[in-house]
Amino acid sequence: MNTTALIRPAWTPATIALMVLGFVVFWPLGLAMLAYIIWGDRLDGFKRDVNRATDGIFAGCRRGADKAQRWGNGPRGMSRTGNVAFDDWRDKELERLAEERRKLDDALAEFDEYARELRRAKDQEEFDRFMANRNRSTAPTVRKSDGESDNLLDD
Repeated sequence: MNTTALIRPAWTPATIALMVLGFVVFWPLGLAMLAYIIWGDRLDGFKRDVNRATDGIFAGCRRGADKAQRWGNGPRGMSRTGNVAFDDWRDKELERLAEERRKLDDALAEFDEYARELRRAKDQEEFDRFMANRNRSTAPTVRKSDGESDNLLDD
């Protein structure tokens, strides 16, 4: 099955036609299409970085909201209802949910660290394999008297 898209960040007839059409209709559209053709393959990494940054910012906001709620400055609608049993139950449930949120955030941080270490180990393995192949291919050779060559590193 062919999974290539018609409009992708590459010099294809469709993207070139869209770029020319963009310049004819309104020059910033053509310029945007040209930028997409040249730098579009970097968009996935850019989106991932932006998502991580905003997740970090909002996690900080969540922690700030949790602190404010503990001091009685919670969001609207979080005031006491007058029913002590309900308010106690709600407080316990909110604390339980906050604890679950902390556990999930910790698990996410652990997984991110694990994935980072896995990528580092894979990169190290690929680098070691490359260096071994490179050293093997550039190893100096010596001619034996019977016409065979032998690596100096094998002795």
